[in-house]
Amino acid sequence: MSIDDLNWKILKCLQQNSRMSNSEISRRVGISSPAVGERIKKMEDAEIIQGYTTFVSPFEAGYQLKALITLRAFMGMLKPFLEKVKTYDEVVNCYRITGNENIVMEVVLKNQKHLESFIDQLIIYGETKTQIVLSHVVKHSEVKPLNKKSNF
Repeated sequence: MSIDDLNWKILKCLQQNSRMSNSEISRRVGISSPAVGERIKKMEDAEIIQGYTTFVSPFEAGYQLKALITLRAFMGMLKPFLEKVKTYDEVVNCYRITGNENIVMEVVLKNQKHLESFIDQLIIYGETKTQIVLSHVVKHSEVKPLNKKSNF
């Protein structure tokens, strides 16, 4: 499915507020509410829209630390880790990456002691490196249309 300019406008509205009503979106993009609903359904079916979520502030929810942890898996430990990482409550995002490390995780933790305990669970799978997040610079940025004049 291609994403035309009208669908991009609808996606922009939903990325700004996923609870925005179809009637509000229709006012903003200039088509009827049923047409908006139909376009959203088609984008959901095509998995362009993959879900709707609520962002929770880990700090307001009682967590004191957010960290990025990279893992360089030991020989034969990557596949077991890829299954295990799905069970960790601390992990809010996990990516398999290229480069010297295999994995990068975004984690939220109660405190420094919790971080130490969590790393102790990881080191059986490989070498870790940890960076403590100080602040967000870009937060939940929206996906925008591809630049049609791009050199790529």
